[in-house]
Amino acid sequence: MTFVHNPVEIQELSTKNINRKRFYETPEGKLYPSITTVLQKRKMKGLMEWRQRVGDDVANYIARTAAHRGTKVHHMCEDYLNNVQSAWPEKWAEHEKNFLPYVLFGQLRPYLDRSVNNILAQECGLYSDKYRVAGRVDCIAKYNGVESIIDFKTSTKERNDEWNESYYIQASAYAEMFEERTGIKINQIVILVVTEDGVVQEFVKTKDEYLPKLIEAIDDFTTDWEKENEAVDESPAVIGAPV
Repeated sequence: MTFVHNPVEIQELSTKNINRKRFYETPEGKLYPSITTVLQKRKMKGLMEWRQRVGDDVANYIARTAAHRGTKVHHMCEDYLNNVQSAWPEKWAEHEKNFLPYVLFGQLRPYLDRSVNNILAQECGLYSDKYRVAGRVDCIAKYNGVESIIDFKTSTKERNDEWNESYYIQASAYAEMFEERTGIKINQIVILVVTEDGVVQEFVKTKDEYLPKLIEAIDDFTTDWEKENEAVDESPAVIGAPV
């Protein structure tokens, strides 16, 4: 399988960690929080309740394992879509040494083969002056013939649709950022989840449903951030202000 690429030229962004939160610096020198940082508060309540149930040691182990698994599968999807398997077999052979991630990627692969093409961007930094937020998108391509934001996720077990709200908000933010940077409008978002027992879940949504929640999340983050930094005289903390 050979994937067609029609890359859109987008200037790379640098990142900065400020008070343990990730910010991106735009080419104009503005600082915008990452969308994952903005959405962190929404995830924290459920994570804290889970951590209390299982205990810190178990929670830390599961979190480390999940992060490693997810990172490896992401890299495999990226390389596969970049035609690394056929063009650089020696590099691809390194992926095969990671047994569980490689098995999980194998479950995702048919979805990539039959649904993804005309790739516009991968692992690309984006930002929005309108929303004052930034981030790095997994993949922007046609999915079943429709230009889409595509995100790859791994999970220990199957996910209920309502658990994915933060994923949908995040992908909707990427769609808005991409349109602002390129003029290309994208309305479809696709989340592909592969579980440890080999189940692949395909969630296809439209961004418009989640834009009000995106605005709400950004407003909440901005309010909290300004309260945390109101005593700081020199605030790199003013979101959107030049560095």
